[in-house]
Amino acid sequence: MNVGQTANIGAMQDTLRAVAALPEHEARCLPGAFYTDPDYFRHEVEGFLSREWHCLGRADEIPAPGDYFVTQLFDEPLLVVRGDDGEVRVLSNLCRHRGMPLAEGTGSTRRFVCSYHAWTYGRDGELLNAPRMRDKGVTAANCSLPEFRSEIWNGFIYANLDDAAEPLAPRLGQIEALLGNYRTAEMRIVRTFEEEWQTNWKCLVENFMEAYHLSVVHPETLHPYTPTGLSRKSMSDDSFTSYCANYPASAATRGQGAPGLTEEERRRSTLFNLFPTQIASQAATLLVSFSIMPLAVDRIRVRWTMSTHGDELTQDELEERIALWIEVNREDREKLEKMQRALSSRHAPSGQLAPRDYEGTIWDFYRYLWRQVPHTETSLLSVAGE
Repeated sequence: MNVGQTANIGAMQDTLRAVAALPEHEARCLPGAFYTDPDYFRHEVEGFLSREWHCLGRADEIPAPGDYFVTQLFDEPLLVVRGDDGEVRVLSNLCRHRGMPLAEGTGSTRRFVCSYHAWTYGRDGELLNAPRMRDKGVTAANCSLPEFRSEIWNGFIYANLDDAAEPLAPRLGQIEALLGNYRTAEMRIVRTFEEEWQTNWKCLVENFMEAYHLSVVHPETLHPYTPTGLSRKSMSDDSFTSYCANYPASAATRGQGAPGLTEEERRRSTLFNLFPTQIASQAATLLVSFSIMPLAVDRIRVRWTMSTHGDELTQDELEERIALWIEVNREDREKLEKMQRALSSRHAPSGQLAPRDYEGTIWDFYRYLWRQVPHTETSLLSVAGE
């Protein structure tokens, strides 16, 4: 990185600090460069994204030994597999010989065999066979698949590329309390989707986590049961933010869900962002979770799962919910991709955020981003007129 790039990132960090330091009632948006500058995106990846916990999917996507799916975090191809001992592991999806990917998509297997030279690995990543390499010192001790740190929380699979990262679960007490009655861990997977969107990763986080757009962008799909005006900001801490999309009295029931739910919990969808890249909507009978994989400053891979509580919803009802979410995502994607193309303008605004019940979660998200900036003494730049 040259001197000019370093100075530009330093100035953007100062702006981020200034925005995040504003009182909530004066909160403003980040300027457009935070979503379009490729140098700043690389700074985010190297500075904190590559060392954070990221949700990869749901544990019941791979219920039996040998079940697997593949995904990628930044430059690391990952193989998520359930081993013979029943444990979920996140392994490197590269043969230790020449780097050929070992698996694609999803499936179930007794062992992973490299399609290039037939090196073979067990379901725990141990090297089982390397043809004609007996005299080359190739052993399970030095050529088994590397394993990345992973945790299961509430049925979600998380991975971290940083071997020195602090554990995830101990810091999730508040969000555990928020979701506890829904019995999130017991919900069963019904569908998984993966697609690429032409937008910055932060744009999707912010869009999902604000209620301000619901009645405008989704007049037919969401407004009838989660209108903007009934939404209320909920719990937040250093690990997450959330809001409640409350249903109007006129809306049909969305199901009973777990027996311990309150009537208030049954009459809302609880949306949360587990920083930085998981966004999810938890309702009584339906859980929809999005794992955002940043690929470039203007491109993301979105892997999203839909889960349900027990067998309360019929297959027809599930298909209706799936179709609804597909349409909601289409509506959001259209807006975000259009906005991404415009954010490079020199006039891209840093407008005021809406009141806390509608965009207060974005202020929480900015404060999370601020906490990732190294604590050095720098002057705060005024954001007035940005």
